[in-house]
Amino acid sequence: MIPTLASGPDRPQLAAGAAVDALYHRHRLRILLAITLGYSFAYTCRLALSVVKKPLLDAGIFSPTELGLIGSALFYAYAVGKLVNGFLADHANMKWFFATGVLVSALLNIGMGFSTVLAVSVALWALNGWFQGFGAPAGVVAMTQWFSNRERGRVYGVWSTAHSIGEGLTFFVIAGLVSLFGWRYGFFGPGLLCVVVALGIYALMQDRPRTLGLPEVNAWQGVAPAGGTPIAVGPGQLIALQFSVLRIRAIWVLALASASNYVTRYAINSWGVLYLQEARGYSLLEAGSFLLASTLAGIAGCVAYGFISDKVFAARRPPTNLLFSLCEIAGMVLIFFGPRDPVALTAAFVLYGLGLNGLVTSLGGLFAVDVSPKRVAGATMGIIGIFSYIGAAVQENVSGVLIEQGLRIAADGSRDYDFGPVIAFWLGSAVLSMLLAATLWRVQTRD
Repeated sequence: MIPTLASGPDRPQLAAGAAVDALYHRHRLRILLAITLGYSFAYTCRLALSVVKKPLLDAGIFSPTELGLIGSALFYAYAVGKLVNGFLADHANMKWFFATGVLVSALLNIGMGFSTVLAVSVALWALNGWFQGFGAPAGVVAMTQWFSNRERGRVYGVWSTAHSIGEGLTFFVIAGLVSLFGWRYGFFGPGLLCVVVALGIYALMQDRPRTLGLPEVNAWQGVAPAGGTPIAVGPGQLIALQFSVLRIRAIWVLALASASNYVTRYAINSWGVLYLQEARGYSLLEAGSFLLASTLAGIAGCVAYGFISDKVFAARRPPTNLLFSLCEIAGMVLIFFGPRDPVALTAAFVLYGLGLNGLVTSLGGLFAVDVSPKRVAGATMGIIGIFSYIGAAVQENVSGVLIEQGLRIAADGSRDYDFGPVIAFWLGSAVLSMLLAATLWRVQTRD
């Protein structure tokens, strides 16, 4: 790795006492703020395309299939990037690693604001996907290094609210910029914002505790690891430990379940605004408000998932997964087939947001970290991530084609969409994810 990005050497350990306690309390709060708020704002650089699709279609710049191609370029690159960057994150200094990913993503968004050429937009959005792939591994590695096993569910739940906060900022604030100033500001706004955010991440993040002379967090809190896996390992041992994750059957099942769940997740994120505009007749800001309701509910869903799984089910994820899957599917059914008045639709999006974001917390990382060695949390997230975002990318391509096949243009130029086939695809993926996750009912976790 580039020396600047690599984790520093271990320093001589400080004697236990008030100084160690003070450093831990100070850095843990700053790191939790950095990975949660930093990832929240960085998310706007990933979702910008979602709120500019209709303006781009109306201007005749891109077709639905071309927008699907651009969107899928990010997801495919993100999938591979999350795998590679996940393996690298276990060796990296999070202060530099996370900040670098956010800064480059911001600059690529600014570049997207100038592009109306399909090939250029595909290339820029693919590169954006790669550097967006720094974020999740950085967050999970920082969590496993600075927070103990007994805190994992709740801390992961708090961090997972970043997805919902970022979506809310995109569907309301960035949508407002687009409504006022045009589609280019859907990219300029997040890009300029995240240049500043990258500097804030650098100021708040820290490398591993041992590089500061601190004991491992489990030792500091007096929590003994149950699995017997050594925390301090050499580079060769660390690489072998990373690849040992591939031998865990539950990881493969979770990867497929997360991929199916991400079809549903990014179906609504990428095409929900267009669906509400074209099928329901809402304006961009009104459609964004429904998505905002979902994302606000998603914040509660992430926190609730961590609390319920830790406290109600004693850190068992499968029962909580089933509960939140049923909530998500019920919300989707109401969105597409329920009453069409705004109050009922808002309630449906709230129900969907609660269920979906709880599942993203679990299937997108927490459950996988539970069943794998914690020292290689980055590699675990990388494996789950590549499957998740291949699912998201396939969704983008398939959804774009299905939506375009259902498009009818009248003589006066007005558009009429048949969303039936694509809705069946989205709902079917949610059901498949639930069934796959249910097969892990008796899986054993490891500390």
